Amino acid sequence: MKRGKNYKAAKALITKEFYSLEEACALLPETSKVKFDASVEMHFKLGVDPKHADQIVRFTIGLPNGTGKQYKVIAIVPDNMVDEAKKAGAIEAGMEDLIDRIAKGWMDFDVVVAHPSIMKNIGKVAKQLGQARKMPNPKAGTVTDDIAGTIGDIMKGQIEVRTDKNGNLHNIIGKVSFGSDKIQENAQALWDAVVENKPSGSKGTYIKSVTLTTAMGPGVHIEL
Repeated sequence: MKRGKNYKAAKALITKEFYSLEEACALLPETSKVKFDASVEMHFKLGVDPKHADQIVRFTIGLPNGTGKQYKVIAIVPDNMVDEAKKAGAIEAGMEDLIDRIAKGWMDFDVVVAHPSIMKNIGKVAKQLGQARKMPNPKAGTVTDDIAGTIGDIMKGQIEVRTDKNGNLHNIIGKVSFGSDKIQENAQALWDAVVENKPSGSKGTYIKSVTLTTAMGPGVHIEL
């Protein structure tokens, strides 16, 4: 893969194979050579096989400093909860009309929050939402009676952590503009949560590698 001069310049700043978390968070802002406020991503390679239910890692966490990202949240709720959901920050709220829009291909949102009473109605768009990793789920906290509270938590920076098909985790944990201290606080919080949520079926080495990177920047490998 051909790399541009900015990427090569950023890569040249990484002079060690592994960095402590503190060192990596201090270095990251220097490796961002783009003209926008780049997101900071944290990637974990885990020794799990998500094909087995007892090896799936899935939880939600509110990062201490949020993510810096503005989430588009929709709420699939009974009619009497529509106003409540919109006041809490949902860009759209409703039931059948909203489900029909999704069925016709509308997917311009990041998170779906749903009330337990209407989960049966979501069946006809479950495949679409599942493929986009946007299906509401009790384990992710997005199927809830507390619609307003959940939307508020998401808007403040609550994220869902979930293994991909290869057993890896990929999450945005902030922006370069946060500065190294806040990035480190968020990174440490996520790392601690990953350890605490080790699945019962995980055997051998659980965390195999951890990498921090900025959007379009090179990865910085962290000492385990």
